[in-house]
Amino acid sequence: MASRPSRAPRMFERGLLCILIGAAVLIAPHFVTSAGWREMLVGAHVVGWFALVLGIALVVVDLIQRAKGKAR
Repeated sequence: MASRPSRAPRMFERGLLCILIGAAVLIAPHFVTSAGWREMLVGAHVVGWFALVLGIALVVVDLIQRAKGKAR
């Protein structure tokens, strides 16, 4: 039988970090002056959107689980 991990998954913190990373990747091309870095960051916009959506999903799932836990 598999044992449960002693530490609860920190989905809220991971979600916030994903949101920050996604936002940084999407916003950074506007502030970077180097053409090479700017092209690289513009090319990574799909990754930025993915990180942003994933982060929002993790935060929402954590908030739903907390609400269900309080209801019990």
